[in-house]
Amino acid sequence: MNKITSEQIKNLFTLPLNELIFKAREIHKKNFEDGDVQLASLISIKTGSCPEDCKYCPQSAHYNVNLKKENLIDVSEVKEAAKLAKKNGANRFCMGAAWKKLRDGKDIDAVIEMIKEVKSLDLEACVTLGSITKDQAERLKDAGLDAYNHNIDTSPDYYKKIITTRTFDERLETIQNARQAGISVCSGGIIGMGESWNDRAEMLRVLANLEPQPESVPINALVPVEGTPLQNQKIVEPEEMIIMIATARIIMPKSRIRLSAGRKYLSSETQMLCLLSGANSIFYGDSLLTTKNNDMQRDKELIKQFKQINKSNSKELINKYLIIFTDKIASTVNY
Repeated sequence: MNKITSEQIKNLFTLPLNELIFKAREIHKKNFEDGDVQLASLISIKTGSCPEDCKYCPQSAHYNVNLKKENLIDVSEVKEAAKLAKKNGANRFCMGAAWKKLRDGKDIDAVIEMIKEVKSLDLEACVTLGSITKDQAERLKDAGLDAYNHNIDTSPDYYKKIITTRTFDERLETIQNARQAGISVCSGGIIGMGESWNDRAEMLRVLANLEPQPESVPINALVPVEGTPLQNQKIVEPEEMIIMIATARIIMPKSRIRLSAGRKYLSSETQMLCLLSGANSIFYGDSLLTTKNNDMQRDKELIKQFKQINKSNSKELINKYLIIFTDKIASTVNY
């Protein structure tokens, strides 16, 4: 596979918005069926008191945030949440723990039981638990784990301004440990933390050049939380999210591109354009790990509309949504 360069990615960023969306849509249609949207439900199995200092995260013990801290929840709670998620239409169930790393002993044993319960319901199981070793990855795989989430967050350079308690290379090592154990990789990043478009290009370059590319790529928009160092960051502009989704689809054609955190700030028109640009996975449910998510019923209506659009003239409808979304058809990105 030829390496993707930052220059190639930045060239995509500067395309007129409609041209970028059409290009992404053509690539998407070659690799996925129309209307195929993965619904992933997310639960926090251990909340708060994390020793990491990620500046965006309300779960960090370093910041004074209005967050109810909870120890590792019981397996029975996970089972009930997974049952509800499946009843509501989810096909992937994700479990997140606010840990720097997964510990051997009772923690990993409990997580293994949770994975088995989720798999018994015929749901895909995904976890995000901080760093894991090769041996731990193999144990999780043996339990039936489908996917491991470990985001790279941002570019290697900007990363140092956001996190000091874990190196960028350590993140890549955990991704490699999961991959070598035969677990699918879920890895993406966050925009809106004060990074430049160059940083965004670098983040996508790293993801696109993983071998193989991640099966899932979550694109998150920062949700500024009071008490964190990034509490005063501006909300990401809708157009920026569309550009990131479309570009990710073009350079990672076979990955599921997940429209993730920050979606609650996006209008229905913006979300529809993200779906038309190649997003084919969303977090589905009323809450994420620590922040509110979109209303579930509205999501059902959005996906229903999206599936109907796919039976029509998509080019005409993209232009229609673009006109509703903005007065501009072209986008200019300044570096």
